[in-house]
Amino acid sequence: MHIEEFRDYCLAKKGVTESFPFDETTLVFKVMGKMFALTDLVPPHSINLKFDPEDAIQAREEYSAVQPGYHMNKTYWNTVDMVGDVPDKLIKEWIDNSYQLIVQSLPKKVQSEFHAL
Repeated sequence: MHIEEFRDYCLAKKGVTESFPFDETTLVFKVMGKMFALTDLVPPHSINLKFDPEDAIQAREEYSAVQPGYHMNKTYWNTVDMVGDVPDKLIKEWIDNSYQLIVQSLPKKVQSEFHAL
């Protein structure tokens, strides 16, 4: 998956914004103000996504391009090499799952605002 496709896919989701809160090369995607994905804009590109803990371990065991999340809570976050052995379709599923994990964890008031968008 190309970095532009990743960016477009993330931005197409409801309530998503992008920003550079850490530095000028780390692009962060948030839903309702909570991070669900990030990427380094300097090649080679990789992305960080949130997983259920069991799924995070399974992805690491199954794909050499998946490692524990760089600078993230390694229980929940994985870093995925964009030019690795993970099919684009699966990366999109993982993006969707990361997004849903964050939406489900939003406070009820924020979830109401999200559903009203």
